[in-house]
Amino acid sequence: MALLAAILGWMFDGFEMGLFPLVARPALKELMGPSAGGQIGTWFSIIMAGFLVGAACGGIFFGWLGDRIGRVKAMAWSVLVYSIFTAVCGFVTAAWQLAILRFIASLGMGGEWALGVALIMEVWPRGSRPMLAGVIGASGNMGYLSVALVGFGLNSVVGWLGETLRSIGLPEAWVVALLANSGWRLLLFIGALPAFLTLFIIYFVPESQRWQHASQSGPKNRVSDVFKHGLARTTILATLLSAVALLGTWGSAQWIPAWADKLSHEMPNAKSFAQICMSAGAILCTLLAAFMAQATSRRWSYFGLCLLSLAACAYLFRAPIAYGNWFLLMTFVVGGLTASFYGWLPLYLPELFPTRVRATGQGFCYNFSRVLAAGGTLVSGQLLNHFHEDYAQMCAVISLIYAVGLGLIWFCPETKGKPLPE
Repeated sequence: MALLAAILGWMFDGFEMGLFPLVARPALKELMGPSAGGQIGTWFSIIMAGFLVGAACGGIFFGWLGDRIGRVKAMAWSVLVYSIFTAVCGFVTAAWQLAILRFIASLGMGGEWALGVALIMEVWPRGSRPMLAGVIGASGNMGYLSVALVGFGLNSVVGWLGETLRSIGLPEAWVVALLANSGWRLLLFIGALPAFLTLFIIYFVPESQRWQHASQSGPKNRVSDVFKHGLARTTILATLLSAVALLGTWGSAQWIPAWADKLSHEMPNAKSFAQICMSAGAILCTLLAAFMAQATSRRWSYFGLCLLSLAACAYLFRAPIAYGNWFLLMTFVVGGLTASFYGWLPLYLPELFPTRVRATGQGFCYNFSRVLAAGGTLVSGQLLNHFHEDYAQMCAVISLIYAVGLGLIWFCPETKGKPLPE
């Protein structure tokens, strides 16, 4: 039950995160009107940065809450927050409203990751951790894939759906608003569905016995504890490792659907195809990354993932390329390699912190790195404007962050074969 709840939570988390790259261009074009042309890159980066900062704050807060009141209760609250406020985004009438509501929704998205990882890593035995880490990354990308499939399907049935909505009595103005510009408002309303997951979590998911024992036998945790008792260096290094992965993803790879939209001259399903290919690659590579870490070592596997990501991004973003089958194949490769870290991080981060501060520690490292990545996305937006909306040049510059990871990993502890710290 704990594993099922975590998988569903991550899957819906990925669904919610994948919504914005899919709806960004049509939403901003509608909200900003004729003046949208020169401002899309700026607002895209602002909203993306706000999402990352919100996810960071939510990850730290809900991680702390999970160490205080339990993994299960805190997880239910995190899912409820991100599902409700994603749906409310469908009512916005201005870009700044979308930015604020997306920020609030991201609080829950950041929290769910840390709580789910802590819960199943504590409930399941040590030998299962590599498999579980891969499942964690894959399930999040299953959600990312599912939103792309929903977007693709919506474009295919928009006419039939319009007639159906009219037949049940919806006013014409509502139908037009829901389906205009690729149906971005309807996609955001669908984001409310994960709210039903909270009922399952509350009534059927058992609490971690490790947490129950630690919470009864030790003092109440504080966020500052991750910088005490010899943990400060570990926390800082783990945060930087996470930042490399997140900046590479959110500063470059997450712009690929918007790039595909432009390359194809806004062909209806271009961005959906790109997101589907990225997600399929991510599902495969997140599963493989955790087993790669177990077959080699935590250090060598991270080094290899950085090297492969750097090479793949260099080719996709620097070689001349047009929208088509080869572009989609390379999108599959780049999407997979840059997302592979999300199968490695759930394996490595829990191995660094004792039970009493595990959710807080891994929540802080993974999510504070989103603050660093947020700064990178703002730079991405400015670079995009500087390069006159040339996504390839901008992504080529940002993806160089993987070169930093090649050296950084050798300063971090090796944890392969060691039990979770108590």
